[in-house]
Amino acid sequence: MTESVNALRTGLPAVGAGRHGAAAARPSVSIRAGPLPWVPFWLSLGIGGWFLLPDEPGRGFYALLVLAAGAGLAIPAGATRPAWVGRLSWGAADRLRLAGLALALVALGAGLMGGRGHLVAAPVLDFRYYGPVEGRVIGIDRSSRDRMRLLLDQVRLHQVSPQRTPERVRISLLTAQDLPTPGQRVMLTAHLGPPGGPSEPGGFDFRRMAWFERLGAVGYARAPVLTVEPPAATGLLALHRLRMSLSGAMQQRIGGQAGAVSAALMTGDRSGIAEETNQIMRDSNLYHIISISGLHMSMLAGFVYAALRLGGVAAQAAGVLRRRPVHKLAAAGALCASALYLWLSGGGVATERAFIMVAVMLLAIIADRRAISLRTVAVAACIVLVLSPEALTEPGFQMSFAATVALILVQEPWLRLSPHLPWWGRPVAMLLLSSLVAGLATAPIAAAHFGRMTQYGLLANMLVVPVVGTLVMPGGVLAALLAPLGLAQPALWLMGLGTGWMLAVAQWIADLDGAVALLPAAPRAVLPLMAVGAMMALPRAGPDGGLGLALVLRRAVAAALLAAAGLSWHGAQRPDILVSAEGDAAAVLTPAGRTPSKPKGGSFAVANWLKADGDPADQASAAGRPLWQGVPSDRWADLERGGQRLRIRHLTGKAAVQDAQARCREGGILVANRPLSLDDPAPCLVLDQARLRRHGATAIMLTEHGPELVFANRPGPGRLWH
Repeated sequence: MTESVNALRTGLPAVGAGRHGAAAARPSVSIRAGPLPWVPFWLSLGIGGWFLLPDEPGRGFYALLVLAAGAGLAIPAGATRPAWVGRLSWGAADRLRLAGLALALVALGAGLMGGRGHLVAAPVLDFRYYGPVEGRVIGIDRSSRDRMRLLLDQVRLHQVSPQRTPERVRISLLTAQDLPTPGQRVMLTAHLGPPGGPSEPGGFDFRRMAWFERLGAVGYARAPVLTVEPPAATGLLALHRLRMSLSGAMQQRIGGQAGAVSAALMTGDRSGIAEETNQIMRDSNLYHIISISGLHMSMLAGFVYAALRLGGVAAQAAGVLRRRPVHKLAAAGALCASALYLWLSGGGVATERAFIMVAVMLLAIIADRRAISLRTVAVAACIVLVLSPEALTEPGFQMSFAATVALILVQEPWLRLSPHLPWWGRPVAMLLLSSLVAGLATAPIAAAHFGRMTQYGLLANMLVVPVVGTLVMPGGVLAALLAPLGLAQPALWLMGLGTGWMLAVAQWIADLDGAVALLPAAPRAVLPLMAVGAMMALPRAGPDGGLGLALVLRRAVAAALLAAAGLSWHGAQRPDILVSAEGDAAAVLTPAGRTPSKPKGGSFAVANWLKADGDPADQASAAGRPLWQGVPSDRWADLERGGQRLRIRHLTGKAAVQDAQARCREGGILVANRPLSLDDPAPCLVLDQARLRRHGATAIMLTEHGPELVFANRPGPGRLWH
């Protein structure tokens, strides 16, 4: 019986007591939760490796993946036979089986990502377009500049063939006007262009995100939006309109930004939230509450599960539902409520991920399995990675799973500690511990992605999360149940109290001195090093349940990887000079901070540069730092690095570039937002609009051997989204 249990646990054949007795006593090298938690990790290595490729792989690469996967699957069979005949210990056989599984899953992850990249392929606009745009409205949201945006599909562009027309376009409305409804076909005159590349080499590449969203063009419009065709009465967009009408009703009944936040929590519609509100939520580390994620889904599912289970217990006490598994019925009801919430919230990527996690846990209850464990989280992660492997690169995916794993790991210590606490102190201690653990797990990821750390986020979450769980989410559930009876107003009032409290706390925290600490941008290697190091540091039992040599070595490797991540971040050098992809902005790093050539122009790129430097200044104040000289159309600065003097000149406008030949004779670096016609070879380093549009944003390091350039766009075929 023991051998059969071991066989089930390790996946190896059971060994009879009479054959190879030494092999029958083989120890398992699996971690306590088994190898399952490593499956999404190995998949992630393949997915992440695919993203790191400099150029799009061809058929040969995928053929190698097939061979690698086949070899990985063949290794276990090759390791089992020597173990049966005693030529190989069962411990070594286990390790070979895991190595083969890892190889196969890494290859599978890379293959999944490659398939996904080609599956979502859609035309991308490769030129600047101005003219009429016709399409169907499938989404409405608000940009970071507080402008309403329309997402259109079924797009038609004047004199552009269907083969070159993007599948989806997103247009910012620069004028206030009545918004169309989802499903409505509209026409407007707009400026469109391809999704922009990174603001600097190695920075966030919006083109990649747009590729997987099938977003082929972005732009803006000042003209009014005209209706071409009313929305269809049925279909998915009709449900979307119903959801938006519910959002509008909630905003109207609750009122103000509290109503907008309440609507966002229940319907996923964040178009009513002002950017000022978004900013104070970020500064107080409460922005995760606005985005529907695992927190909201688990709160809603937990509330429904608890309510149904209490109701079932009461029914059993009254003589009804006897001998019925009330906990399974409650889990089924919570699963249905979560699915309804998924639809009501719009089914965004983060919400779908949260639903999968909650659904796996509820199904575990129904199947008489442990609901909260590393296995259930691993299953949820595998489902997400198979369906949307690009989610691996999203901060939401990384932070939600990091927080969940961290909370599961502290569950056992909490269960040992909580009986020694007074009953009235357990909820407070649990809230403090969960907020602290989740905050510590997600803070490095948030800092690496966003370059900022909130100093009082723990305090803000302690004051707000309980209110969200006891007032906001239950109020939303009650409002949904009472709305058909016309009795939703008291529940909405309760919900408004909770969101009003949340906004008040967010404002107070954001106004505190030192609420936000800015950090320089993390190098690309930091997050992978942290992820692998954290995975290697997961608890693992030795053969005797204690610490073994393998565990000590693994912990040492984990510490080395985490230290390497910290050192690479700390020692990262920011570029001395940055130039935007359009040539409309240039900035030099000085002891006082990065100094742009002008207080206006290229504002998006300059804002990203300052943010990546960890500099809180805006463009206007940064441009006031002493360095640049000259008139607005012809700015120049003299730099000195390593005993060498170098002049950089930034020309903008038609009149300025007419003297470009004379300016180039001065040597140094010449930046222009227009194409230049100069002698070949030019006596200066030329970064004009024509060259910058080919190579993208440019970073320059000033060394003793002269300027070293790094371009955002590498030479060669590049990736799909390039």
